[in-house]
Amino acid sequence: MFSSLSVAIKSLLILWLLFSFGCKDSQQGARTTPPPSVTVIEVGKSNVKRSVTYNGRVEAVDAVELTARVQGFLLERLKSEGAQVEAGELLFVIEKDSYIAEVERVKGALEKLRGARRLAQIERDRRAKLVKTKAISQEQLDIAEANLIEVNGEITSQKAALRTAELNLSYTDIKAPISGKIGLSPYSVGDFVGPSSKALSTVVSQDPSYVTFPITQRELMTHSSAKTGITPEQIEVRVKMADGSYYQRIGKLDFIDVVADPTTDTLLVRAKFDNPDGVLVHQQLVNVELQEQNPRSEITVPQSAVQFDQQGRYVLLVDDENKVVVQRIEAGATVQGKVVIKNGLQEGQKVITLGVQKVRPGVVVNPNMASAE
Repeated sequence: MFSSLSVAIKSLLILWLLFSFGCKDSQQGARTTPPPSVTVIEVGKSNVKRSVTYNGRVEAVDAVELTARVQGFLLERLKSEGAQVEAGELLFVIEKDSYIAEVERVKGALEKLRGARRLAQIERDRRAKLVKTKAISQEQLDIAEANLIEVNGEITSQKAALRTAELNLSYTDIKAPISGKIGLSPYSVGDFVGPSSKALSTVVSQDPSYVTFPITQRELMTHSSAKTGITPEQIEVRVKMADGSYYQRIGKLDFIDVVADPTTDTLLVRAKFDNPDGVLVHQQLVNVELQEQNPRSEITVPQSAVQFDQQGRYVLLVDDENKVVVQRIEAGATVQGKVVIKNGLQEGQKVITLGVQKVRPGVVVNPNMASAE
């Protein structure tokens, strides 16, 4: 019996010793675990140009469709598709023979009427003398004067017909109404064209060019000069191309439409760009970035420091005791990877930018200072 009791006591003693050493090892391990390392920046102000981006479309200042105003077979195409043309330059020629013949026919009819008028004048003058001697009645003189008036009316009408014939003849020469580049043409020499045909081609001006984009009424009021103190002349307009690069020239706001689109409650805004090299193409889709011309000194933090939850945006601060603290913020625009802070932060505070996932509020951390840039 005493032997069994001795074995049991020894077993309990061994378990107690193992548990004691385990607890000591655990406590020692807990004491030696280092605090998590995080990267922080010191909150400060930086010069930023606030910007906003819209989807836009390039539009030529002038884009004119060339339409045949008279019908006939296409006789000549004098410019290659895509060529630069100057205002007044001859581009297409429609056969002229029938229109030349019409001009000559009307001219002949006009000469005939002029001869008839001469005879009517002579007859009117002769009867006027006879009436004075009472050789004929006044009625016969009235008839002669009416005949002269009728011939004069026919001459006026024929002059109008001649003008119309000459205009139709001139319409066989289709000239460039503006300077620019000529587009594709669906017709070849020998095709029959007329007023009901498709456009022969389009001439599109190149320099300058417009870029238009829609902006909502709410955004317009938010960015109005009354609230921001920024006038349209102080806004730079930049165009981002399809490959992500920026168009090298800066545009200026040129026009804000006076009628809103009732389906979207947006107003069309237009900017004007110099386009001497023809980089901007009519009807091209681009991104439009409106940016303040003069930078402002604002409190900013890297975009990676700003977190979201159901209550809104916040950042994690490190206080003087290296403890993590949640700080709610009111954020503004994001400019080049930096978030403008409207409210909630002060200069000199330390914001965690890297390692946010490893910590929670109240935890002591090992902060590593990084440059605000």
